[in-house]
Formats: sequence, structure tokens, C-alpha cells
Amino acid sequence: MAVGEYGTTNRARLTCSRALCGVVAGACVSAASAADLSFRLADPQGRMLDGAVVSLLPLRGNALPAPRPAHIEQVDKAFHPLVSVVQVGTAVDFPNNDRVRHHVFSFSSAKVFELKLYAGRPAQPVVFDKPGVVVLGCNIHDRMLAYVVVVETPWSAVAGTDGLARLRGVPAGEYTMQVWHPQRLGKPDLPARALRVAGDLSESLVVDLKQ
Repeated sequence: MAVGEYGTTNRARLTCSRALCGVVAGACVSAASAADLSFRLADPQGRMLDGAVVSLLPLRGNALPAPRPAHIEQVDKAFHPLVSVVQVGTAVDFPNNDRVRHHVFSFSSAKVFELKLYAGRPAQPVVFDKPGVVVLGCNIHDRMLAYVVVVETPWSAVAGTDGLARLRGVPAGEYTMQVWHPQRLGKPDLPARALRVAGDLSESLVVDLKQ
């Protein structure tokens, strides 16, 4: 597993050994037409970055797969998951599995909407048609909060409590890699990093969220 730094001193740096199988931004890969990638993200103190979003934007303008529907549940007066990443154009359902009604809304510039007081499943999903970060809330329960990161690519993932983000079936090619975390809300994007995908990849990244 390669170990690198992401977003340090305003640039992305990566250090790892080069091998015969080929190199992806300094990380060893095996040749394949589509790859499974995994990134373990931690801060400089070694804390795993639960909820970090990794997205890969292809540099070539080839046709992208159609977005898949998604859902964000309301359970025990909380959104699940806390952080979601969806492709532009994704229809997101907001089922309410609580016994109380919720009033889901967002005032974020990437998507302004509201689902007025309801129980069960809304009549229509919400289509997220613009890239950006959408902050969700509930007009009835102020402590309810969630984030939807809308990206212009189907190749993205959210890191779990182990800091691991997995991207499946990524076609070979050149990409721009972007990392986001809720702690970066309202701050400039972290510097992007060039990434060449030529096969399966497993890599650890150190992400400085304070820069």
C-alpha cells in the first residue's frame, strides 16, 4: 500500500516505490481495462477521516454512465447516511422511517428545495442537477443535518469509519482526483491531484484539512 500526502502546502504529494507493474501517480497498479480503487484517508495526526468524499473526474469528455437513484433515510430523527455523494442528475428519495413527520429542506446554492411536513415516502424524489455541496436540514428538528456532495462523475465514494473509500469499476484513463470532508464546508476546495488509472490500486493518503 502506497502512502502519500494530499493537500499539503497547497499541493498534492505522493511518495511510493515504483514497480514493474506500472505507476499511477507513483502508486503501483496492475494492468486492467477497469479497476477497483481503494483509498484510506487520514489527517496528519493519523485520525481516520470518516465521511471524506473521494471523486475522480475523467479528463476526456467521453459519455458517462447514467446516474443511479439514491436514497437518504430519516431514522431516529437523523439523516442516514450523514454524507452522501451523487452524480449530477441523480434522483434522491427521502423516506421517513420515523413515527414523527419531518420537513426536509436545503437552502444551498447547488440545490434549493423543501419536502414539506410528511411521513412515509415523498411522492417524488429530488433531482440534484447542479454540482456542489448541499446541506440538508429539517424545519421541525433543528439538530438534523446531512451533506450531499454532487459531482460530475459516477466514480466517487464516501470513506467509512476506517477511513477507507472504495471505487469500483473505474475505466482506465486520466482523472482529476478531488477530496472533500464536512470540516471543509464553506472553505476553498483542497488542491486537486492528477491520477492515471491503469489497474487496481490501494493507497493511503494524508489529508490536511486545516490548510
